[in-house]
Amino acid sequence: MIQHLTEIVEEARKKGRKRLAVAYGQDAHTLEAVYEAYKEGLVEPTLYGEKAVIEEVCREHGIDINAFNIVDEKNDMKCVQQAVAAVVASNADVLMKGLVSTDKYMRGILNKEAGLFPPKGVLSHVSISEMPCYHKLLVMSDVAVIPQPDFKQKMKQIGYLAQTANLLGVETPKIACIAPSEQVLPNVVSSTEGALLAKMGDRGQLGNVIVDGPLSLDVALFKEVAEHKKVKGSSVAGDPDCLLFPNLESANVFFKSTTHLCGGELAAMVMGTKVPCVLTSRGDSSKTKLYSIALACLAAK
Repeated sequence: MIQHLTEIVEEARKKGRKRLAVAYGQDAHTLEAVYEAYKEGLVEPTLYGEKAVIEEVCREHGIDINAFNIVDEKNDMKCVQQAVAAVVASNADVLMKGLVSTDKYMRGILNKEAGLFPPKGVLSHVSISEMPCYHKLLVMSDVAVIPQPDFKQKMKQIGYLAQTANLLGVETPKIACIAPSEQVLPNVVSSTEGALLAKMGDRGQLGNVIVDGPLSLDVALFKEVAEHKKVKGSSVAGDPDCLLFPNLESANVFFKSTTHLCGGELAAMVMGTKVPCVLTSRGDSSKTKLYSIALACLAAK
């Protein structure tokens, strides 16, 4: 089982180089991460962006520009469209966001005419956190795409969480449905839906997973808290592989806290498209972007 994000890089390398299309890839963090992924043997990168800017950034940061194929385009939205078209035409295996805003990147992915997002599909963001204060990698959803997932979307998110945990070598992922309290509160949607998802998990309706909910965050992550609060019969409490958050706000706050307060590192991708899509923040470190590229390469066919 993969215990560290660096091991994702090692496992992805075994699959050989994947063709990476980078939309508006012309900022230093993106170029450094893509170049590192190239040197690690993970990708054959094509950058869609302004060639003069890319050349300047490469000079300033000691990056060998010969590692990249470059499609010269100044307009960020056109870069997204061209990168998406390359993936749809099977000329690339993985899509990645560069300096372009998340809004424009997602618009390109969701464009029905482009053909990357299947009809009636569910697009969701999955991330992996490695924290000094937790004993294994932690998979979570959704910190970036679905503001307020409905019940059917949560079922789909559990599938994405499980698939990602499987990539890490976890055969039967333990998934905690996060809510304000570990007690079932009839008037709190995250509480009742967490209980329903847990029962569906018990009956095998959600695949090869162990789901428990509702669980407060402290009960989910710390066995001693679960014992103190007398939460009995849960194999998830204190040892989850995955966290399903009730909404984007709570997930995003936790996601950013893991890095800025806990000194954690991250990897992330968008699932539900025909190929894995790397979606990181423009402010993320080159290391986070490298790990995200590696995760997407590991997930790519």
